[in-house]
Amino acid sequence: MIYPTRLAAAAAAAGVPLTLIVAAVAPGRWYLGLAWPLTALLLTALDALLATREGRLTIALPAFAYVGETRDLTLTARIAGRRPPRAATAALGVSPLLGVEDDGRAAIRLDAGAGAVLLPVTALRRGLARIDAAWLRWKGPLGLAWRQTRRDEEESFPILPDLRPLHERGAQLLQRHALEGLLTQAQRGEGADFDTLVEYRAGMDRRAIDWKQSARHMKLHAKEYRIERNAQIVFAVDAGRQMSEPVAGLPRVDRAVSAALLTAWVALKLGDRVALHAFDSRPRIASGLVSGAAAFGELQRLAAAIDYSADETNYTFALTTLSARLSRRSMVVLFTEFTDLTSADFMVRAARKMVRTHLLLVVVLRDEELEAIAARRPAEPDDVTRAVTAAALLHERRLAILRLQHLGVHVIEGEHDRVGESLVAGYLDLKRRNLL
Repeated sequence: MIYPTRLAAAAAAAGVPLTLIVAAVAPGRWYLGLAWPLTALLLTALDALLATREGRLTIALPAFAYVGETRDLTLTARIAGRRPPRAATAALGVSPLLGVEDDGRAAIRLDAGAGAVLLPVTALRRGLARIDAAWLRWKGPLGLAWRQTRRDEEESFPILPDLRPLHERGAQLLQRHALEGLLTQAQRGEGADFDTLVEYRAGMDRRAIDWKQSARHMKLHAKEYRIERNAQIVFAVDAGRQMSEPVAGLPRVDRAVSAALLTAWVALKLGDRVALHAFDSRPRIASGLVSGAAAFGELQRLAAAIDYSADETNYTFALTTLSARLSRRSMVVLFTEFTDLTSADFMVRAARKMVRTHLLLVVVLRDEELEAIAARRPAEPDDVTRAVTAAALLHERRLAILRLQHLGVHVIEGEHDRVGESLVAGYLDLKRRNLL
């Protein structure tokens, strides 16, 4: 494909005043005024003929990307010819799952007809990111004509749930819990399973003393407990309309999936059994309970399949179905969002039935945008309206959380970038207190 550059268009436009002057001064020789535009047109055609005709653009894609992560695509251009250009411009047509700057365009400096550039792309949502098309263009020696090539791409790479918190802080959180486990005798409730009877030592909990055995052996003996294992942890992720809204550039459901995977990895390492459920207007994903660190890959695969939905969340249907699948008391971690009392009322009704037999932990993200609007100093009358509306929504949110807490539901309201750590701390605290 060949088309003129801005320089060629500007050169042709510069001859318009001259054409008007000639037509005004010598109306009979008006055709002389066309000499300038025709010259520009001929030079553009000559530049197109002299331009190198062969060019190729190759793209090196990453093996995968985490949602919210910025990765670099390597664009390599090769333009063959006796007089290759010194620069070229590349452009990509990407799927909506990716965010690129400047519409995916990048300038490439060429040395002997070859060059490369890094194009940063941001993974906005989970799924299969595709490169739909790639363009490469370069100028002729006069700089008046573009020569452009296009080829349709069929390359793609997966965008997975964000596991960076797991890689960065997972081992640290697990090690912290292991260090606390060494002090089980100094804190009551570290475990529920009786392990052994040991001789009482200074620093042990006096309430662990077994007085009957101490009287029999004429020496103080205490019961030693170990952390209860094989508990059932079920992560229920709300994938409805409200959870698909973005928080700090990422949908809430992606924040929830990342926190769930981090906590699931810790729970599997500690010997508990884990299951993953996702729902919106009806249940979408329902996995069985798995155990062992080797099962984490299956949980990651299921989490990547959680889709974004525009349906309203049906808490009654989802939680009732989930409760019917559980044969013993379990800890249900519910990731959800409620912005009004109507949706919160449905969730409270469903939670009231679940807390009778299971331990329910609700995780919500702090709405920092609403908090900022409510706390912002108004500069105009519209700001007052926004602040009042935001304050009313925050008040309704607090009322819903209080209603859940009065039912015996544990609630974690964390920042979007620290909700994973808050959830792990809450899980370990409930486990330490033998509430699972």
